[in-house]
Amino acid sequence: MDKREFWNLVEQSKAFEESRVEWLTEVLSKKAENEILDYEFIFQSYMNESYQSRLWGAAYIIMGGCSDDLFDYFRGWLISQGQEVFEETLKNPEFLAGYISDQNLGDEGVPEFEDFLNIGFDAFTLKKDGDIEEWDGDLYDEMLDSLAEKGLEQNSDIEFDWEDEDDLAEMFPILWERFGEEPLGY
Repeated sequence: MDKREFWNLVEQSKAFEESRVEWLTEVLSKKAENEILDYEFIFQSYMNESYQSRLWGAAYIIMGGCSDDLFDYFRGWLISQGQEVFEETLKNPEFLAGYISDQNLGDEGVPEFEDFLNIGFDAFTLKKDGDIEEWDGDLYDEMLDSLAEKGLEQNSDIEFDWEDEDDLAEMFPILWERFGEEPLGY
C-alpha cells in the first residue's frame, strides 16, 4: 500500500458515515498483513507529521483547550477528513475556520475521532486472531515491532511556540474570531 491508496481508502470510507471505522477495519483486515502494516505506518507517519505546536495551538482555540489525548483525537479527525484538508491545514491551520461545520464534526460536536486511531491495529488483530473484542498486548507489540522494522519513529518531543491565549489570538486571528470566545464543545 502506498500513500495514494491510503488516501483513497480514507475517501471511500466517508460514504459509510456512521460505520466508517467498521468498514475501513473490515476492508483492511482482508488485505495482506504487510498491507495492513503499510496502512498503519502511513497513518502513524501522518500523526507524527501533524504533531506540531502550531496545529496544537489551533486545536486549543477551536476546542477551548486541548490535552495530549484530545490532540491525538483531533489529528485522527484531521486525517479522516482526507488528503486535501490534511495538507491544507498543515500549511495553514486557519483554513479550519472556514472548513469546520456541523457536517464534518464528531458526535460530540468537536473535531475529534478517537476510533480512527485504532483502525490499523484492529485490522491487524482481525487478520491475525479473527477477533477484536479482547485486547491482545502481544499482538500490539508485534505490530509495533513490525512498524519499527519498517522505520517508523515516534515523534514525542514538541517545542511550543505559544504560551497562552493572547499568543494564540495573535498567531491565529481568523480562528480566534470564530472560536476564541465560543469554542466548540462548551
